[in-house]
Amino acid sequence: MNDGDMATNPLSVGIIGGGIGGLTAALALLRAGLDVHVYEQAARLSEVGAGVQVSPNASRVLHGLGLAGPLAATGVKPLAWHQRRWDDGRTLLRAPLAEALEATFGFPHYQMHRADLLAALAAAIPAERIHLGHRLVALAEHDDGVAARFAGGQRARLDALVGADGIHSTVRQRLFGPDRARFTGCVAYRAVVPAERLRHLDLEVTAQIWMGPGGHFVHYFISGGRSVNFVAVLERAEWTRESWTDRGEIADALAAFAGWHPQVTEIIGAAGETYVWALFDRPPLPRWSAGRVTLLGDAAHAMLPFMAQGAAQAMEDGATLAAYLRRARPAEVPDALRRYQETRLPRTSRLQEMSAGNKTRFHLPDGPAQRERDAQIAAGSQSWSLNALAWLYDHDAAEPAPTRA
Repeated sequence: MNDGDMATNPLSVGIIGGGIGGLTAALALLRAGLDVHVYEQAARLSEVGAGVQVSPNASRVLHGLGLAGPLAATGVKPLAWHQRRWDDGRTLLRAPLAEALEATFGFPHYQMHRADLLAALAAAIPAERIHLGHRLVALAEHDDGVAARFAGGQRARLDALVGADGIHSTVRQRLFGPDRARFTGCVAYRAVVPAERLRHLDLEVTAQIWMGPGGHFVHYFISGGRSVNFVAVLERAEWTRESWTDRGEIADALAAFAGWHPQVTEIIGAAGETYVWALFDRPPLPRWSAGRVTLLGDAAHAMLPFMAQGAAQAMEDGATLAAYLRRARPAEVPDALRRYQETRLPRTSRLQEMSAGNKTRFHLPDGPAQRERDAQIAAGSQSWSLNALAWLYDHDAAEPAPTRA
């Protein structure tokens, strides 16, 4: 088949899951000229959670897909990463972002509401390409394609199928059998506070990370500066609730962070409501792809949010997937998906491990190890300094190089 044949009869790709990763992949594949459809089990598109960091490696992908305008309209460019001590607020590291980051890596860093990002992606995809109320119940691979069946009786025949259906992925279970995500020993209280309620604190437009014994607290502006997103993480021995996200009590969050700096407790206290969230991850998978079916995002590489890279890596997945499928003939799909996996797996596995390592580093009890950590952070040698993160932020996922981690 030549390129003219592909233009007349492009590859058909089904994406299971309409979250940030799934929609980024869909848009990248559509821009590459493929016949793409998204199948989302919910009745409407929505994102669990509130804030998301769109670092330069991710904004590079989104700018390449034509979304620079919506990002600029709703995103906030933070001036710095500001790491602080939990009790006295002392600065441990202030790494410049905003103009300095954009000048170094060529693309901006945004803090956004997940709903704003999801809406921007959805608006760029023709509505007839997104099928709501489609819960996958079966898939079967054949020599010349993949057959998918949904709970309502709908069926699809595709050249390739992509599981972008999250940490509890049905596609992954169909490929590799049942398994369970592991509870990481952390829970997070998350909330969005109207910025007006916190005006008296005169908060900087930074991503502030407060590190303390057994927990840490993150806050930053989103929604064009109209809201402040916070995530309050603490360690817990077990999680016994059926749901991995429940409505929480502000009083419980305040009690958990009693004794922390007044800025931390005032931000928590200003929230109208909060959700408590069990944090799960998975060890790196040995493979994501089997024949004409592959995974992306949390379905492939669920990670703790302690590198702020979960959504960014899902967006990178979509760009790299499109790069490998854009010139593949139908018979070449399994090989293209294998090369996609081989390119992405080392990078995402590294970030899974780094994110897990930050749990220990962020939560050290006061003492010798904590003082050594603080000295290393001040020296700029730790993972949040720009020099240490150049390998991450400078990555171009749309131009994959298999040897590049």
